Amino acid sequence: MTNIAAPCILCRTGRTKGYGGAFADMTSEEKLRLAARAADAKQARDLTVLHLSECTLMTDYFVLCSGASSTHIRTIVDGVLEAMKRAGMGGIRVEGYDAATWVLMDYGDVVVHVMDPERRDYYRLESLWEDAPRLPLDPLLSTAEV
Repeated sequence: MTNIAAPCILCRTGRTKGYGGAFADMTSEEKLRLAARAADAKQARDLTVLHLSECTLMTDYFVLCSGASSTHIRTIVDGVLEAMKRAGMGGIRVEGYDAATWVLMDYGDVVVHVMDPERRDYYRLESLWEDAPRLPLDPLLSTAEV
């Protein structure tokens, strides 16, 4: 387990207050788009985004994807971490990086899960959160600004 910092909180402006009090001027949707694009850029498999804000207070979005091997999983995770760090969201919680069978990156309002196919099939997070709407990937992965 790598514990980089405490979880972030939403401030009243709808922007995310970063870890350690540093302000990262990113909305949940901007973080979601950045994380999904970074995972896709590293050829993440079965990329799925669940919109959880109406289902739980825990987080707004889950980004779920799979890697073909522990090396591929770490590559995806490293890509997401680097992209988010460049955008000012460097201090987060990362769980499971060493084993690289299920890695969780907690950005507060966006949680990224990178799993091997066996864990993903066994835990079936999409089924657990079946009431959460799945977001279409095309708008998230598009490089055109909305």
